[in-house]
Amino acid sequence: MDDRVLEQVYQESLEERLISYIADENNISLEKAMAIYYGSKLSNKINQGNEGIQYLDYKVLADILKETEPELFDK
Repeated sequence: MDDRVLEQVYQESLEERLISYIADENNISLEKAMAIYYGSKLSNKINQGNEGIQYLDYKVLADILKETEPELFDK
C-alpha cells in the first residue's frame, strides 16, 4: 500500500468512529449522526486534511463539532 491508500483507510475509519460516537453521545440514530457530520464544515476540513485536523482523536473532533456547529444538532 502506498501512503495515499493508507491515508484513505485511516480517514474512513476515523469517520466511522466519529459518526458512531456522535450518535451514542447524543442519543440519536446513526443516520442523523451521519447527516450532522457530512453536513458540517468539519467534515470538509477532515477530507481536505486542513491543518492536520484529521489526526485528532475522534472524541476531540466530536467536541469541536458540537462547539463550533451546534445548530447542526438542533435540526
